[in-house]
Amino acid sequence: MIVCPNCNHQNPDGASQCEACYTPLPLTASCSNCGAAVQTDAAFCGQCGFNLRPGSTIPEVEVTAPSVSTVGPTVVSPPTPEPAPTEPMMALETVVAPSQGPNLEKTPASIPTIPEPPPLPLVPVTTESAATAVNTSPPDTASQPVAGVAKTQLQQQSARLIHVQTNTPMELPHNLSVIHIGKPNDLVPPDIDVSGFANSEIVSRVHANLRVEGDACYLEDVGSSNGTYVNNTPLPKGNRHRLRPGDRISLGKGDLVTFLFQIS
Repeated sequence: MIVCPNCNHQNPDGASQCEACYTPLPLTASCSNCGAAVQTDAAFCGQCGFNLRPGSTIPEVEVTAPSVSTVGPTVVSPPTPEPAPTEPMMALETVVAPSQGPNLEKTPASIPTIPEPPPLPLVPVTTESAATAVNTSPPDTASQPVAGVAKTQLQQQSARLIHVQTNTPMELPHNLSVIHIGKPNDLVPPDIDVSGFANSEIVSRVHANLRVEGDACYLEDVGSSNGTYVNNTPLPKGNRHRLRPGDRISLGKGDLVTFLFQIS
């Protein structure tokens, strides 16, 4: 029997093509060792394994004849073709780049990394150093009054009283903050004595005071008998009036002893 190499159909001996698929069947010959049908291009017998190549020796094979009752039809298997020798394949050197990861960012080697500066040391601040820092600040001289200057500023401007009846000027003292106006007495001696003027009998011995505060001069009555008037208006006792250049001061009633306040 000849087995078709295409569909494995068993064809009778001597057939040239397969009865099932019409595939050309290989030519067969008898094995020189066991007589089994083998293909003419087979290298070994498929039944006994005999080497069919020229110059081969017959192996010593012990053949046991099977009993008649157990012998069935002989099936001839097609010889297995010897695989053709293959040339050794050159190993391909595969260079696998190291995985950088999906989110790995590369830092250029040409950009240097700038180190962070070291933190500055902390200097403890004590109470004495804080007080020294406060005291070393320059004082605000613009908002602080200068002692002795503001009090005498009006006198330095040459404030004076002009006696209207005789046109006699009377300069105010420069070194006093309270100037007493009246006539000589043993209780409060006057700084401005009006006893030499006419009608001075209407003026009390302690009549009025001029108070210098900063750049202002205030007039006040200190309990005179005939009163004090500013611009023909009586000045109540205990009240005071800030004098301005040109104010008219009358000591007593009737405008008999009168002065004009001036600053020059």
